[in-house]
Amino acid sequence: MGAGALIEDVEPENAERQRWLALAEKALAGASFEEKLVSHSDDNIRIEPLYDRSTAAEPIVRANPKLPWIVSQRIDDPDIDRASTQALEDVAQGATGLSLVFEGAPNAFGYGLPRTTKALETVLDDVPLNRVQVRIDAHPWSRAVADWLVAFLSKRRSDPAKLNLSFGIDPAAIFAGTGRLRMSIEALQASMPQSLAHFFSMGVPGVLLEADGRVFHNAGATEAQELGIMLASAVSYLRMFETARQPLVYAAPHIGFALSVDQDQLLSMAKVRALRRLWARVQEACSIPTSTANIHAETSFRMMTAMDPETNILRTTIACFAAASGGADSISILPHTIAHGLPAGFARRVARNAQLIMANESHIDHVADPAYGSGAVEALTSELCELAWAELQTIEAEGGVLSSLQDGHIQKRVHTAAAQRNAAYRAGERTIIGTTLYPLKNERPVETLAAERRPAFTEGVAVCEPLFPVRIDQSIGAAS
Repeated sequence: MGAGALIEDVEPENAERQRWLALAEKALAGASFEEKLVSHSDDNIRIEPLYDRSTAAEPIVRANPKLPWIVSQRIDDPDIDRASTQALEDVAQGATGLSLVFEGAPNAFGYGLPRTTKALETVLDDVPLNRVQVRIDAHPWSRAVADWLVAFLSKRRSDPAKLNLSFGIDPAAIFAGTGRLRMSIEALQASMPQSLAHFFSMGVPGVLLEADGRVFHNAGATEAQELGIMLASAVSYLRMFETARQPLVYAAPHIGFALSVDQDQLLSMAKVRALRRLWARVQEACSIPTSTANIHAETSFRMMTAMDPETNILRTTIACFAAASGGADSISILPHTIAHGLPAGFARRVARNAQLIMANESHIDHVADPAYGSGAVEALTSELCELAWAELQTIEAEGGVLSSLQDGHIQKRVHTAAAQRNAAYRAGERTIIGTTLYPLKNERPVETLAAERRPAFTEGVAVCEPLFPVRIDQSIGAAS
């Protein structure tokens, strides 16, 4: 056989892709490949219908990938006794974490535990703290609640160093979510390092400061905007400690993150993975050893619908799967009835059991980074990293996250993103199953708990335009 024949028998490297493209073109029958098979994310990331396998250098994993993620249940009932019962039932039925959501928190959606020592102690009184993570959701009095929690642990003779705690202190999320700060930006930046110094001396291994992106997501931010704002918050914490001459190498591991995941599985997976990569890059830029990001994921509030609320179970399940396979350390699922009021026991149980099934029956956590090598997810991860870093640089040029919020720059970009998304829904380019597509003709009654909505936080010295959570079905006028 001649050399020419041998060369002819050798297929090009992308032969399979070329064959697929030929079949796709045939199936399209003259229709536009770009219009039919290529889509774009809110950040205008091009999403192809087919990707080659990635040759990424290494997997992106959690701090301890051998352990399952933490199944965290929200405790947000204004009735303290009911909240205590909920907490004990959740733990007895398999939850491994509790997220305490107090009134006034941007993520309380109008409800939340009373802001009292009694509420905290009552809810945690019989909880086995040695095997349950306790998260304090970011809210205006997080610093005071941190002291209450430490005092409560001392009373119970529990060693904080042996527990898994997250204190949820995040000035940027509070400023954005309420439009208020209890002191000036300058006073906050000067006082925070000293205020938190004794926590470092206690050797508490948990998260003291949290960069919370959920406020921005639920107000309409894109994936890259949410990531960039979280990074800017984390950088502001590092800068505060650097100014106070406190070693960043000790501060960085105590900075955690909270983000939203929605029904877009691939983008949500990529967002969690991108956050780990970005935080490692920030620490490298600070010339400190990289610590693995501690990430809490919560399902999106803005994707929830009032019409046909059972479809929310599907959305939150996809979002939870994305968070788990993307490598979140802890996950909370919003109950599917949350658009109608304070969720009752059945909705809370569905939220909890969805996670337990994924963890204990589907064993999603048995693979450290399931998306590793996936051309689609790796490409989205890289694109989000680039765009989020650009957002971080923009915020830094605006004076940092608090100054950018005070001047309204971040709010303007978030509102623009929300308006563009809403326009796509109104134009029919995007649809919501059960709401804009196949809507129910007759709504069924929805069970919720009797609870009064809590008043908004109005105290403060520093003021900015608040970013309130808005569901997409509300903003496009499709909510019942």
